[in-house]
Amino acid sequence: MTKILEFATPIVFFVCWVMTDDIFFSTKALIAMVCLQAGFEYYLTKTLKTMTKVLLASVVIMGGLTVAFRDETFILWKPTIINWVLAGILAGSQLVFGKPLLRSFLGQQLQLPQAAWFRLGYGWALGFFIAGSLNLVIAYQFSLDFWMKYKLFGGPVLTFAYIIMTVVYLNQIGALTDPKKDTAE
Repeated sequence: MTKILEFATPIVFFVCWVMTDDIFFSTKALIAMVCLQAGFEYYLTKTLKTMTKVLLASVVIMGGLTVAFRDETFILWKPTIINWVLAGILAGSQLVFGKPLLRSFLGQQLQLPQAAWFRLGYGWALGFFIAGSLNLVIAYQFSLDFWMKYKLFGGPVLTFAYIIMTVVYLNQIGALTDPKKDTAE
């Protein structure tokens, strides 16, 4: 059910926009949906995932500012800020602490050499930076209607493209082959 709410949240935001052509009403609906999503997750697990906390804080703060000041700039900047913060955290953890943060999230599923973890971390940091920058270009060079469509469709497509590039990279370095299968043949 939490996955359904995760997918429903941006769809409700977009549908409200299409039906009303009112960014402020749509933003209120987005805030309500994210609060519902977080409340349901907390009800089920008695905790919130880190990404849910980030989403909740960013939507309530940036959405709240959008509604309070009746200025769409705040909601337009939200994806950029989130993406740039994620880029900074990924690159920063590697530059400052010398530890690839992705390893702590995926180290149980993937066994990679340290250099590969660093390449993945910098690659995803670059991807988040590009996504944030692209959001600003679209927000300020195109109509609000186009930005809304990009937000619903373009962002996920961009993420999917990065996932494909990651899989190709992992395949190239042999991280996706089963060592048991290779020795059995």
